[in-house]
Amino acid sequence: MKSTQSRQILPHTRHRRRSRGRGPREAGGFAMPIAMGLEAACELECAALGALLREPREAERTLLLDCRPFLAFCRSHVRAARPVPWNALLRRRARGTPAAALACLLPDRALRARLGRGELARAVVLDESSASVAELPPDGPAHLLLAALQHEMRAGPMAVCFLRGGFESFQAYCPDLCSEAPAQALPPAGAENNSSDPRVPIYDQGGPVEILPYLYLGSCNHSSDLQGLQACGITAVLNVSASCPNHFEGLFRYKSIPVEDNQMVEISAWFQEAIGFIDSVKNSGGRVLVHCQAGISRSATICLAYLIQSHRVRLDEAFDFVKQRRGVISPNFSFMGQLLQLETQVLCH
Repeated sequence: MKSTQSRQILPHTRHRRRSRGRGPREAGGFAMPIAMGLEAACELECAALGALLREPREAERTLLLDCRPFLAFCRSHVRAARPVPWNALLRRRARGTPAAALACLLPDRALRARLGRGELARAVVLDESSASVAELPPDGPAHLLLAALQHEMRAGPMAVCFLRGGFESFQAYCPDLCSEAPAQALPPAGAENNSSDPRVPIYDQGGPVEILPYLYLGSCNHSSDLQGLQACGITAVLNVSASCPNHFEGLFRYKSIPVEDNQMVEISAWFQEAIGFIDSVKNSGGRVLVHCQAGISRSATICLAYLIQSHRVRLDEAFDFVKQRRGVISPNFSFMGQLLQLETQVLCH
């Protein structure tokens, strides 16, 4: 029997080896039909992954890659997981060499460098609910990512694994290790009384909405309610207007983008500065409210730009995601065109 000491194979995994034939399933379920080209993949049980993630040292050495659609990931995911970008453009590019496929699916160069240096013990790929590698569609992100990882990491000690049953099964086994769906933000003071008041504009009703755990979207009125901001845990405010005041400069970190909501404005000139500010708040463990006057066009555009660039998603996917949380968003026609240009730059890069 070949030694497996060169790779860190985990308990409760099912290791794939090349063989001359594909025999029937053996007693105990350790020999199963395998997907073409993925013979070296391990199949990791949900309980085993849960045990690893609860052990701090092992959790640090485990890279968990979630191949589900972006909207599904944002609704709920394993807290330690990273989303894998996927769309039609990336699908075409991922059909190239394994190195090119890995660069498409793992755009984080620092992360790929860590993989190359052998700093991680294992990479675990998961989808929504596939029971085994054999069920993966060959042109899907999970199959392509497993194949690319196996090829690029074949000389190193890192084990490449697939999570049996996907996120659906893992959430049932270990709900405490999964995020909850974004909750609606607590309404600002008096919202109970004005939420159905016809005198209050619909864009000012309720409170800021959570787009991501560290990113909120709202109106100028929301930015003026200290109790509402504190209830959401806001630590910074990105003011995308030339007229809204910064109400609490002694309490929150502020950044202003002085643009008007009209067809002539080149809001894309501010995209990178805004994205950098949001990331800086995220990296400091804070939460940022992005607002304009009504939280409809300018601030929504900035949030969409952030999702497109940071999560490498299509504009229509990002728009649907934000629209589900704040139904009044409607960037003007020019802003949508600039977002389409950003989408092309990001996804075709």
